Amino acid sequence: LISIAAAISVASVLPSSQAIPYPSTTPFSQARNLPTGLQNGKIRPCPSINPSCISTNPQSSNFVFPWRILDERSTNGAAVEQLQDALGKTQKNVRILLLEDTPNGEYLRAEVDGGGLGGGRDVVEFLVNGSVVSFRAMAEKVTYVYPFTTAFGDSKGQEERMKRLVTELGWYAPDFDSMD
Repeated sequence: LISIAAAISVASVLPSSQAIPYPSTTPFSQARNLPTGLQNGKIRPCPSINPSCISTNPQSSNFVFPWRILDERSTNGAAVEQLQDALGKTQKNVRILLLEDTPNGEYLRAEVDGGGLGGGRDVVEFLVNGSVVSFRAMAEKVTYVYPFTTAFGDSKGQEERMKRLVTELGWYAPDFDSMD
């Protein structure tokens, strides 16, 4: 009798047909829903679980400097049009996801073919405010080295993508080397 009661209680707690979901705090579950869009009117920092990301947000571990538009007469709208043209020339399979006029400038989010391991798609986000262009570029897919929860990535690939883009645009892209 005791063994039957124990079997019934175990079976009712953990049905074999249901998989136990990952808690929302694991890197695996967090990587499924990487947030995009502005955060408090600014470009978001890179998620700590995604090493294939660069951002102009100073809170980001993979920080890069914002770009400067050299033509002071350029409007936010004109700069976003130039960005769209340059994306089409320098990236593969560009898909514009969102174009929005915000109180802090023109926001553009696009999806492009990824260049990292496993292919996939990458997200590029821009916020144009006057002559300053803030941005973030990140892989949508986070790859983990089994059995560890350490993500594998390449922020250098994102840096190269953005260098091609800013070169096409002819805008100024400061870096730490130019600070000497």
